[in-house]
Amino acid sequence: MQLSGLYLYPIKSSAPLEMRAAVVEPRGLRHDRRWMVVDAEGRFLTGRQLPRLTLVRAQPDPQGLSLDAPGMPSLQVPFPQTGATVPVNVWKNEVAAKRVDAAADAWLSEFLQLPVHLVHMDAGVARPMTDPHSRPGDEVSFADAFPLLLISRAALDGLNARLAKPVSMLQFRPNLVVDGVAAHAEDGWKRIRIGEVEFDVAKACTRCVFTTVDPARGERDPDGEPLRTLIGYRRTPEGVTFGQNLIPRSLGSVRVGDAVEVLA
Repeated sequence: MQLSGLYLYPIKSSAPLEMRAAVVEPRGLRHDRRWMVVDAEGRFLTGRQLPRLTLVRAQPDPQGLSLDAPGMPSLQVPFPQTGATVPVNVWKNEVAAKRVDAAADAWLSEFLQLPVHLVHMDAGVARPMTDPHSRPGDEVSFADAFPLLLISRAALDGLNARLAKPVSMLQFRPNLVVDGVAAHAEDGWKRIRIGEVEFDVAKACTRCVFTTVDPARGERDPDGEPLRTLIGYRRTPEGVTFGQNLIPRSLGSVRVGDAVEVLA
């Protein structure tokens, strides 16, 4: 078994960045989902409501973030220069995040055709995990609930064998893709090691309408695929599942090609 894909999403719901290596921090991969788009009331916005958000390419750099999107000029977004925070919501969690400059808000509002704000989570912005599978002291970024998401390549192959039109792994927005295992083998794992880093395999990832958004086009599938097909064979009492959520239990780096070892 080996790690064959490694992705991060600097802004929640933004275009994926394919990586060869990444640093694992307590709240997930470094730079992953440390920025987020919110509405005027501070409520989080994602590709569920705004499929075009998946077309925004955000590239972290030492000064902050650079933004690109179809038909838009590139924009450099500096890290917030003030310590002031604003309350924002991710599902039922309230987080004290930092607002960025007005130019980023205007750029994103123009592209998304909706008034929005961009906020940032730096090292001083804490979001403790509240899921029953977590331990005291566990934290998470602006991701929905867990620090990382893992999917086996064979799981996607099994889905695509059932679809008239194959879909990309990126419609499921994983951080880690594993080759060399049977489809959905990850459902039976409890603890794994990838390279030098150990993870708890905490909980199956329940899927929603976001899976129907093609990140290459920023549009939903008119037939509701692949969610419609997943409902037919991946429905559980908890919902439709595809992939597993992870919590880091050690720190370090992971690299494409790293061995994946099941510890429990």
